[in-house]
Amino acid sequence: LASFSLTAHALQHLITDDTGTQGAGGNQVEMLWMQDRAKAEGETQRASTLPFVYTRGVTEAIDLFAVVSYVRLRGDAASRSGAGNPSLGAKWRFYENEERGTSFAVKPELLLPVSSTRERDGLGAGKTSGNLTFIVSQEMPFGAVHLNAGVGRERFDDRSANSDATAQRFSLAPVWDVSEQWKLALDVGLESVHAGGERVRSSFVEFGAVFSPDKNLDLAFGVLRTTNNDSPKTRTDSVTAGLTWRF
Repeated sequence: LASFSLTAHALQHLITDDTGTQGAGGNQVEMLWMQDRAKAEGETQRASTLPFVYTRGVTEAIDLFAVVSYVRLRGDAASRSGAGNPSLGAKWRFYENEERGTSFAVKPELLLPVSSTRERDGLGAGKTSGNLTFIVSQEMPFGAVHLNAGVGRERFDDRSANSDATAQRFSLAPVWDVSEQWKLALDVGLESVHAGGERVRSSFVEFGAVFSPDKNLDLAFGVLRTTNNDSPKTRTDSVTAGLTWRF
């Protein structure tokens, strides 16, 4: 349910990130609510995730961010809740061509471990893990297109219950500037996870909208569907709502 990391995004709630940064001395706070419902062989599991992200611009092209989150899992037989993996990371926009509207960035992220009890409950990984994402943003007449390619490593304390996993991700998100206050987005992607000698591939598609009553405040909404080729196959439907404040 949490295979895609919810981290500091300039355009909130999309899985695909963009190269935007806060600028030197800029601050951003993101609060997001995400509700997942996963179905496999007639069984249903629900997850509610509440991440809080603080981002600080240390230069015009470099951001640092920190993430804390609360997760609640509800299955057919039991319910568990608690803090998920906190994370620390950075985004560096290392190339920008203003004339062509093209920019490149890289985003490393360190996921800090949760306790062994929370790992057993499925709330996170008990060893330090991480992600590395390469980002391309291209301005277009209608808005922009964002491209992500990334790798991730998830490490568990109890490897008898969970094998360490390596993930490869690719996603693409066109964003339309409908008006000065509204943006619409389509986000599609693929993920391949290798763990315990097996490989599971999943795909996702998301439709989202962002309303900006002013330049420093965004309200975001989205619906997301993820499917995989596991046996049994799992389909996850998600809804998101969030707020971004820049100051």
